[in-house]
Amino acid sequence: MTKNEKQTDVMEAPVKVAPKPAKEKPVVKNKDWEIKDRTYILTRNQEPLTFTIPGRHTRKHPLLWFDEITKKQRELRYATNMNSPFADEQKGEATLGHIIFRDGTLSVPKENIALQKLLSLYHPMKNRRYKELQPKAIAMDELAKIEVEIEALNTAKNLDIEHAEAIVRVEYGSKVNALSSKELRRDLMLLAKKNPQLFLALAADENVQLRSFAVTACEQAVIRMSQDQRSFHWASNDRKLMTVPFDENPYSALAAWFKTDEGVEVYKSIEKRLK
Repeated sequence: MTKNEKQTDVMEAPVKVAPKPAKEKPVVKNKDWEIKDRTYILTRNQEPLTFTIPGRHTRKHPLLWFDEITKKQRELRYATNMNSPFADEQKGEATLGHIIFRDGTLSVPKENIALQKLLSLYHPMKNRRYKELQPKAIAMDELAKIEVEIEALNTAKNLDIEHAEAIVRVEYGSKVNALSSKELRRDLMLLAKKNPQLFLALAADENVQLRSFAVTACEQAVIRMSQDQRSFHWASNDRKLMTVPFDENPYSALAAWFKTDEGVEVYKSIEKRLK
């Protein structure tokens, strides 16, 4: 056998090629999904006897979710005998279910993961007509509100009487003139309790005492504000002092103006007339 024949025999030997494994469809897993009972409530504090939201896709009520991985719209469907809320993952005959809120509430047990995921992750009405009740988040919000209220009350308690009077005057006007010091403190504490964020903003506002000064000047007819609240004038001769910038609180604008060169002179003049 020649050399060439040997080579030919080798070349003709059968070569076994391993079959390529079939490509598996990628599965999207919700690794962070917590298995627990969930409660959903209607938004806007609504509590009708019954309220039904769409549980399947129709022309009138589209129930679709855009999959960013496949770049396609996927049809949603609540089937009580399926483990997925996606119609393309539901095999066999589907038993459709109704999604009904009773007295504004819908409780879904941990075993019904398909409905929970539909409501918590994919349904287009989420946070529009209903929302998931999250006790931890509610507790955190309530704690934050309590802490702000405590801060406001402590600030109110430690304010000097002049600063306290300025804040109350800004909020309640000439009512302050008839209040005793204890009544003034009471109203200050009530304001801090009722609207702690507003109170803290007023307490930190360096112009609040100037705003109080402006209110007092108007109350005692040293200056006056125009009927359209767009300008301030001397009450004695109606000469214009300043124009209120658009969309600003008149007294806040006047307080800021008192800090200008022209405003400082007017402030001193008003101060002499108030004494």
